Amino acid sequence: MAVLKVIEILGNSTESFEDAIQNVIDEASKSVRNIKSVYIQDMQVSVKESKISEYRVNTKVTFGIDGD
Repeated sequence: MAVLKVIEILGNSTESFEDAIQNVIDEASKSVRNIKSVYIQDMQVSVKESKISEYRVNTKVTFGIDGD
C-alpha cells in the first residue's frame, strides 16, 4: 500500500505563474523526495503602477513516504 503526504507551500515569481510553480517544485525538491504532484490551490498577483509585479501561488505538494 502506498502512503502519501501533502504539504502546503507558497511560491512566487516576477515572471509568470508557471515560473512560480516551478520555484515551488525546485525548492521543495531540495528537502523532499518522491514528489508526485502539485495541486494549485490559489493564484494571485501583486500590482504596482497598473502592472503585474509578482505572481503568487498557494500549492499542495504530494509526495511518497519511504517505508522501512
